[in-house]
This record gives sequence, C-alpha cells and structure tokens, in this order.
Amino acid sequence: MESLLKNRGHQIQIFVVDNASRAEEVQVLRDLGTTHPEIHLICNPENVGYFSGLSIGIEFARKFNPNIQWMIIGNNDLEFPDGICSAIEEREAEYKGYAVISPDVVTLDGHHQNPHVILPIGRIRTIFYDLYYSNYYFGLLMYRAAKTIPKLTRRGDEDHWRTAMSIHQGHGSVYVLTPRFFSKFKHLWSPSFLFSEEFFLAVQLKRAGEQIFYSPAISVTHHWHGSLQDLPSRSRWNMARDAHRESRKYFKEFRA
Repeated sequence: MESLLKNRGHQIQIFVVDNASRAEEVQVLRDLGTTHPEIHLICNPENVGYFSGLSIGIEFARKFNPNIQWMIIGNNDLEFPDGICSAIEEREAEYKGYAVISPDVVTLDGHHQNPHVILPIGRIRTIFYDLYYSNYYFGLLMYRAAKTIPKLTRRGDEDHWRTAMSIHQGHGSVYVLTPRFFSKFKHLWSPSFLFSEEFFLAVQLKRAGEQIFYSPAISVTHHWHGSLQDLPSRSRWNMARDAHRESRKYFKEFRA
C-alpha cells in the first residue's frame, strides 16, 4: 500500500478487503487507515475467497467513487514502483482498447510470471492436469518429477516477458482494470473459492469479446520466492482439484 502512495501527483484511493483475519491483524489495517485517509478497509465476516473478495472491493470502490475508471487489483504481497501510475497514464490510449492489462510481474528471485499463458491450453496439457488431479499421491509424484525435470511440464510462456501482446491468461497476482472493463462488467466472475482464477477471467472476457493485454512497460514486484514453495498440502490440493473440475467445464470454449 505504501508503495502505491509514493506515486505523487495522482488521485489514489486504496481499498483493502480483509477476509476474516484475526482481530490484531485487522487492527493493523485500521491503524493504517487512520494514518493514511486514502486507505479504506472493507471487513468481510467470513473468508469469501480471492476473486470474490476482490469483487467486493471493486463494487465498494465504485460506489464510493462512481468516477473511478482505472483500478489496480491484486494480492497483498505486491510492491509497486513510484512511476506505475504515470506509466499507465502515458499508455492510456493503447490500454483503453483492452478490458484488462497484465503487467510484468517479477518475483524476489527474479522470475517473470507474465505472460502467464499466451495461448489456450491444449489437449495434451489438459490430460496432464487431469492425471495430476486424479489422485493426491499420484499428483505428488508428478509434482516431484516436474521439479526434478522441469522441461517435462515447463511451457516457457514467461520467456517472452519482453514482448507486449494479447494473451490468454495473465498471472492472477495483479491486474489493471480499464474503463473498457467497467463498461461491460461490475465484478470478476469467480465460480471457485481459490485457484484457476486466471482461467475464469479468460472465460469472462472471451464471452464479452475481450482479451487480456500483457504490457512489460509496467512492472510490479511480487514478494514470492520459488525456493520457498513446498509440496502442496492435501487441503490446498483439494481446493485446486475442485477448481480444476469447475474450469474443465469450460475448456471447450477455447477449442478451435
């Protein structure tokens, strides 16, 4: 939040959606709001999930200020450069032709997470996903194999991070919503509690004749470190499996 507030010369309002955190964590957020009047806190009585939480924030922000036309949405582990608002403003004419912009997202270990998925997932990769989510222990074996021999599953889409382009999916950690998004949508479509949000956004946009634009001209630091990611827990795997089963219903919409 503080990194966004460093963007001087722009009218910035920050809306924080809390998904039923502990009381002491909520108090920290309230204290920030007291120090910075630009920060507004929205407390959900229960954890509604990632995209559903973002949608609550989007709807609240638009009611608070109906004139909001540009919005950055994302995780709470992002760091924004001082010039991100100016960079968006300079490219306003280009960006307004798209509903959603995906920035260059760089992790702490220097990995570029965008462009996340350039083209729709093919049948072979779909089979890999089906196998991975068929059984937790079999999924762990596949996970270990992928870590040992990355080329087995690596797509390489992120290798094209220097090139601006229309893409199928942008990394879910952060998006820029443009006036074109708000002319067609009021919120994000979120049929899953967690996971596969990038795919569901792709479906939502496609049905409206829209697509995501990846732009390396704007960059965000993601406080995520690949070496710290352990094997998926059973509960996280279960949530991801449920999201995969839901997303599987819509794969055919992207078949040629």
